[in-house]
Amino acid sequence: MKDLLEKLSSYNIFNYLFPGVVFVILCKYFIGYDFIQENNLLGVFLYYFIGMIISRFGSLFIEPLLIKLKFLVFEDYKKFVTASKIDSKIELFSEINNTYRTISSLFVLLLLIKGYSFLDDKFDFSDSTTYFIVVILLIALFIFSYRKQTNYITKRIKANT
Repeated sequence: MKDLLEKLSSYNIFNYLFPGVVFVILCKYFIGYDFIQENNLLGVFLYYFIGMIISRFGSLFIEPLLIKLKFLVFEDYKKFVTASKIDSKIELFSEINNTYRTISSLFVLLLLIKGYSFLDDKFDFSDSTTYFIVVILLIALFIFSYRKQTNYITKRIKANT
């Protein structure tokens, strides 16, 4: 377990594991859904996965919404790549930036889950309906995340050639 945790980068810890743990704790105490694992190894993997979902939600929904609202303005990606080679702190600031986006996403998702919990109490959805909805949403989330990551790789290649 210690070896596993030592191999995680700071990005993985602050953008996946930490938000996953915080989400699970807040979910239990504010919504009543208990995802806390007694098996620590299983817990680390589950919390990391939940954090990955939170991060991807922020990347696909929170960030584009804030850009559309002109709350955020990004620089051209080629300039980012060039500047990162000159100033190594840009990568660190980008990582911190992503952490803030992920934490924002965490709270938005908590609100959405609280809303679903309210609807579930009112309309009494079956467990199979809830599982089906979750699986469909996760498939969509990761397919669109895959496309976005592929686009970043393509942009990075173009920026370096």
